[in-house]
Amino acid sequence: MGSAMVMVDEIPFPPEFTTTKPLSLLGYGITDIEIHFLQIKFTAIGVYLDAEVVGHLQKWKGKSGKELAEDDDFFDALISAPVEKFLRVVVIKEIKGSQYGVQLESTVRDRLAADDKYEEEEEAALEQVVEFFQSKYFKKDCIITFHFPASSACAEIAFSTEGKEESKIKVENANVVEMIKKWYLGGTRGVSPSTISCLANNLSAELSK
Repeated sequence: MGSAMVMVDEIPFPPEFTTTKPLSLLGYGITDIEIHFLQIKFTAIGVYLDAEVVGHLQKWKGKSGKELAEDDDFFDALISAPVEKFLRVVVIKEIKGSQYGVQLESTVRDRLAADDKYEEEEEAALEQVVEFFQSKYFKKDCIITFHFPASSACAEIAFSTEGKEESKIKVENANVVEMIKKWYLGGTRGVSPSTISCLANNLSAELSK
C-alpha cells in the first residue's frame, strides 16, 4: 500500500485499515473545546468504513456534503447500515481515562434515557466500559479503537499505549453499542463536527461516482 498517510492535526492516519477486510478512511477530524478564545484539542479521529456502505445510502445521491452534514437521517442510515465500521481515536491532550469514561457514560446514558432504552442491562454494560477506562492514563499519542463488525450488534473497544500490551473489552449490549456509534457518527449531535463534515463531504463524493 503505497498511499500516503493522512495527517489529522499532525497525527498520521493510514488511508486504509484492514480488519477482516480493507476499510477506507472516509472521515476524520478532532474533538476540541474553546475556552476564552483558546482552542484545546483533545483527540484526533479517523472513521474507517467498508466501501459497500455507499450502496446503503443511495437515497442521498446528489446531495452536497453540507446538506448531508445537517441531515441526521443520513447519519442514522450510515450507523445502521450492515457494514463493518472502525474508529481510531488518537489522544492529543493527555487526560485520565476516567475522564473519558465519564464523558462517554453521560452521553450514552442521556441518549438511552431520552429514547427510553436505559434499563439494568444497559447500565451494567455501560459500567463495564467505564471500568475499562477507569485505570487507564491517556498519554499523548495513545490510541483507542472501536470496532463494529458488520453482522453483529456488539463492539470491541481496544486501548493501546506505548510500552504496554493492548487491552480490549467487548460490549455486547446492542443499545449501548448503537449510542457509542451515535456519539462519534451521530450527525449534528456527534461529538466532533469536523469529523461529521469530512464524512459528509467524502460520502457525497462517493455517492456521486
